[in-house]
Amino acid sequence: MRFHTRIPVADPARVTDALVAAMRSPRQSTYVALHANHPRELTAAARAACARIVDAGMPMVSQTVLLDGVNDDAETLAALMRAFVETRIKPYYLHHGDLAPGTGHFRVSLAKGQALMRALRGRVSGLCQPTYVLDLPGGHGKVPVGPGYLAGDLDACVSVEDPWGVAHAYPPA
Repeated sequence: MRFHTRIPVADPARVTDALVAAMRSPRQSTYVALHANHPRELTAAARAACARIVDAGMPMVSQTVLLDGVNDDAETLAALMRAFVETRIKPYYLHHGDLAPGTGHFRVSLAKGQALMRALRGRVSGLCQPTYVLDLPGGHGKVPVGPGYLAGDLDACVSVEDPWGVAHAYPPA
């Protein structure tokens, strides 16, 4: 069972011992996905609310939407992903903005999103890496759209770009 919520960041006082107990299931694993988009959302109260959930044995993962003017720079994303890990939340998905009406001003290009993921790879540990996904319209599911690092014939020697854009031969000569 999984719960997706913004309650720990939007109203942390609502994450009471009674709520946490009600969320737990003795018959199946329970996961909690926290939806947060900026490191400032992870206040001390929000972190304490998340700690109550994690301490009760429910793993937490994150879901973030890449938003123009909110978290569309490498420093902010790195700070957010580090804050998740510090709060014992595994960075899970970084969503490319949906095509929902009225949200176009928040969308960034896929190319910018891929560049941000490349920059993130060079700034934070693997534990802090979310999967950058595009949720395909029409219910076709999520597909990873993270940066590509390989070029050339993949059954032979390929060129691999590191997070800083430098190409390397693999296997090396």
